Amino acid sequence: MSGHGDGLVIADKPAGMTSHGVVGRIRRLAGTRRVGHAGTLDPLATGVLVVGVGRATRLLGHLALTEKVYEATIRLGASTVTDDSEGEVTSQADASNVDEASIRGEMAALTGEIRQVPSAVSAIKVDGVRSYHRVRSGEEVELKAREVTVSRFDALDVRPAGTFIDVDVVVECSSGTYIRALARDVGAALGVGGHLTALRRTRVGPYTADQARTLEELQEKFELTPLDVAAAAVFPRLDVDADTARHVAHGAPLPRTGAGPGPVALFGPDGTLLSLVEDRGPRAKYLAVFVG
Repeated sequence: MSGHGDGLVIADKPAGMTSHGVVGRIRRLAGTRRVGHAGTLDPLATGVLVVGVGRATRLLGHLALTEKVYEATIRLGASTVTDDSEGEVTSQADASNVDEASIRGEMAALTGEIRQVPSAVSAIKVDGVRSYHRVRSGEEVELKAREVTVSRFDALDVRPAGTFIDVDVVVECSSGTYIRALARDVGAALGVGGHLTALRRTRVGPYTADQARTLEELQEKFELTPLDVAAAAVFPRLDVDADTARHVAHGAPLPRTGAGPGPVALFGPDGTLLSLVEDRGPRAKYLAVFVG
């Protein structure tokens, strides 16, 4: 493969670009088609997007990216078809008399283990067709509620904006939580409607905005975290001998590692990442293999 090798790029996605658009840019910068991402961000959103290059695309599905942190601005006083400022306004109400205590109270009610109906304009499939395609072709879509965990939903600032109220919030939540749906549900509970006007993901799993690089920075200096370094930082490491390394390269059965639950990164005697495995009964099951 020409280009920069295998590894992870923690990108800072710009507003107005799809996550797939970021992948396209990184393909050009890395000099390979083999690029993928984990955890899609809406075009409106900015912030941390984990991108795998080369063989690191095999890591993406196994990274523990379940916990996410967002900073967002909710506008109370209008509902939109997309639950964010990208969509047309469907209803409007004067929110200027809504008091801060009520806002914080409704936010508190949406904290913890909650059942959330995802935004209709989302990538969830309904009978094989993505929900947003159905909405855009004029269908009424009502998605099923799902269990999500919102461990933090705090108002950082509450300020009037004419007949609207803008609320800057921080949200810490599980995968599958729609921040747009939180904005919609706070507005609905207050009787004035609500939608998102800004969204930034500041952390996904162990990766933070401090580590993220903008596309401009990557254009100037393309750097990635090498595959072996990325795996060792996230998974328990097990160094094996040359015989075991040969077994891995040939896909031969392995005895259990005894390293506990979850994926374990196996490294050869020369420090090469060989595979990710997970104990299942008396054997270690291959989750991803990087050699052979």
